[in-house]
Amino acid sequence: MITVFLGAGFSKWAAGLPLASELFDFDIVPWGPRESRRLNDTKELKRLWDSSHPNELAEQFIADALHSNKRAASLVQWYIVRRLSEPFIWKEWRAGIWHRHSLMIDENRRFSLPAVEKAQEFLVGYCSPVLAGIVTTNYDMLVEYALGTRIFNYGLPNEELRGRGAYPISGPVVLSGNIPLSKLHGSVSWDVRWKYTEGRRGITGNALIVPPTHDKELPESLMHAQRLGENILRKSTRMVVFGFAFNPYDQDILTLLRTCGANVEAVLLVNTPSSADSQIRAAHNLWPRSEISFTAPPPDWTADVDAWGPHPRRSARKVMFQS
Repeated sequence: MITVFLGAGFSKWAAGLPLASELFDFDIVPWGPRESRRLNDTKELKRLWDSSHPNELAEQFIADALHSNKRAASLVQWYIVRRLSEPFIWKEWRAGIWHRHSLMIDENRRFSLPAVEKAQEFLVGYCSPVLAGIVTTNYDMLVEYALGTRIFNYGLPNEELRGRGAYPISGPVVLSGNIPLSKLHGSVSWDVRWKYTEGRRGITGNALIVPPTHDKELPESLMHAQRLGENILRKSTRMVVFGFAFNPYDQDILTLLRTCGANVEAVLLVNTPSSADSQIRAAHNLWPRSEISFTAPPPDWTADVDAWGPHPRRSARKVMFQS
């Protein structure tokens, strides 16, 4: 069985989303005066912190802001999920005013985004009976958009999501797929009560996520994702790890990979070639008895991917519609 493990590098490759070190580029288009004020206040907060913490990492700024005061914590939390949702927000003119939406999981207009097509082409190639599941530390909804509700679930088959009904035919949105998706650090489509049909919490900022800091703590409300990730990994004898940095401060994830990946015999690392040596060393530390391979991301990869599962040669959209 194969596990596909996705880190921030996957979303950067597919959608150009920033890594943690690039997060505060403030590359969003604010919606109205309220968001403009929020964005400006976040910029000022970061500017003041930078002036007294030269050369410090973005993760430390996030940690300091979260432990500073409610206003700072709210601004940084809002900005993180808003920035990672930016490519998936669209607007329409209706009833004389502009309305803003985040893409729904099954919305046809998602196919107009090259990022979704790119993620599909990679992920659908592994959607076979040998796939134990997908595990990710990312908050964005690239996997959901790429696969659709007929292919994945969050660990509970036939779970009904909250929010806008099915499009274009109105009705409940149900996760009827059989591929489990574990989002270890939460999602822009979740809050502490519900999972939604779209990334609405990436707009409001009230998302259930674990921000990228050195002192991450997993809340009880995300333990279901942790348990699902553990179950997926325990079933696996092979892993594809795409865009995960193996940062030493990600001890919770490294421990999860080491302890629950005890049966892993082979690991394929997918990342930028410049990181090959450090990635291979890190992987050997986690899985000392496993065969470790390394390849660049598609379309430049050189790995024998047929040894890891079906190569994504077929049209991803054909697979989607046939499922």
